[in-house]
Amino acid sequence: MKRKFDTFGVMIDMSRNAVMSIDGLRRFLPLLKKMGYNCVMLYTEDTYEVDGEPYFGYMRGRYTKAEMKEIDAYASELGMSVIPCIQTLAHLNAFLRWNKVPVDCHDIMLTDDERTYELIDHMFATLSECFVSRKIHIGMDEAHMLGRGKHLDIYGYEKTIDVMKRHLLKVCEIAQKYGYEPMVWSDMYFRSWNNGVARIPKCVMPKEVVESVPKNVIPVYWDYYQTSEKAYGDMIENHKQLSDKTWFAGGSWCWNGMIPFNRFTVKAMLPAIDACEKHKIRNVVMTMWGDDGAECSHFSQLPSLYYLAQYAKGVRDEEKIKAGFKRLVGIDFDEFMNIDCPNDVIPYEGRPRNPSKYMLYSDYFNDFLDCAVKEGVGEIYAEYAEQLHATAKKSRKYGYVFDSAAKLCDALSIKYELGLKTRKAYEAGDKAELERLAKDEYVKVEKLIRVYARAFEKQWFYDNKPHGFDVQDHRLGALLYRTESCRRRILDYTSGRIDRIEELDEQLLPYLEKEQSASLNKAPMFATVNVLHHNHSTI
Repeated sequence: MKRKFDTFGVMIDMSRNAVMSIDGLRRFLPLLKKMGYNCVMLYTEDTYEVDGEPYFGYMRGRYTKAEMKEIDAYASELGMSVIPCIQTLAHLNAFLRWNKVPVDCHDIMLTDDERTYELIDHMFATLSECFVSRKIHIGMDEAHMLGRGKHLDIYGYEKTIDVMKRHLLKVCEIAQKYGYEPMVWSDMYFRSWNNGVARIPKCVMPKEVVESVPKNVIPVYWDYYQTSEKAYGDMIENHKQLSDKTWFAGGSWCWNGMIPFNRFTVKAMLPAIDACEKHKIRNVVMTMWGDDGAECSHFSQLPSLYYLAQYAKGVRDEEKIKAGFKRLVGIDFDEFMNIDCPNDVIPYEGRPRNPSKYMLYSDYFNDFLDCAVKEGVGEIYAEYAEQLHATAKKSRKYGYVFDSAAKLCDALSIKYELGLKTRKAYEAGDKAELERLAKDEYVKVEKLIRVYARAFEKQWFYDNKPHGFDVQDHRLGALLYRTESCRRRILDYTSGRIDRIEELDEQLLPYLEKEQSASLNKAPMFATVNVLHHNHSTI
């Protein structure tokens, strides 16, 4: 069968706390190779060692130079290339906290500053020693406030596109010094003139934008949200005006919590692959982001990754794809796809919804998300848990990801409705029901959350370095303490030690008009309505 793409790879996010261990990669990369992937990008904002920069990736589980060389050599043995995928402008908040380089604003380095380019030179110098590939992805996406902070104070107002153009030329000059061919996320070439929006129907690109793209730069068009071939095709044609070397970056959805969205990945990426083939894009990668903590195991994405790789080879017979997957993994395709089910309690159109995350952390008293909760969902979670536990027992290799998902459903079988039940009983003045909830369901849910936390910990440490799990300990530990705290307050109220629970006196206001509109992925924002931190200083 004739190969449709020169590159068909994945990009793994190693920057949102979860840095895959060498052992994890040694289990994951051979699977990718057998599926048909021939390239891996390691997305490392600050999670790699840089000579001369001791604070870069400090305490973040950064890959050492020795580890990077080992990864590159191992991938090469498999017949895969490794392309470094870094940031040279924005998305560097974890490093910027140490105040070792000047900041424009937010997570954006100060352009036109000598120290900024010294750091970038150190990045290229180190990576050039560790990876054979002379391609390097230099990021530069989502720098929304570029030139609007310290840069504005020093140099005055400039158009974003002009600041970007000058900075990119300087970075390319450094890259050339090390023999690199740079790649950039392309969204900033659209946001600067399209009201901040990265996607637009087929159009004539502004001349100044086209001229701002250096000839030696490869634009990478990223898009994971469309479900029509035309939407992808229009943007590919727009990109062709920028460069005939454009790559496409789709998405294998794993960044909305602990559970993947295998079904939506297939739904959104098949038309993307069709569009790439039709419009003669030769290089494609599937991004695997880790927003808000990188909680999802990449081994839970195997069915959608397999489906996409087979489809990209030209295999269109779904039964043939499913049979091939079972031979590779040892689990029935549809049964493995069922790992998505913890989010299936809400039907969705468009972007995936993640109730399994936001309702795990939703507060019992400051329960603003309960305005959209339906009764009876707990029973559905109990059914899901039973299904996932059954699959977990079948597989030695992959049972751990099903075990974690099953125990999450066990906890949600009570937790999902508990805040709403508490509020309803309080509003009805039903102290007997409140006491029952406190002595029964609050006690049970605390135990189930604790059991889930241990399973999730096992999953994390099997796949990743330990760094970053402290964030999960903070979140789950806070949830456990909050569960006990609310339980005590309820019993204080039912026994007469206090005469009210003030938070429950607040009337619920509509936050989500429809339950299916909920896609929330910033745990601090949906765990509490109160302020966890302020932004008056960098650290």
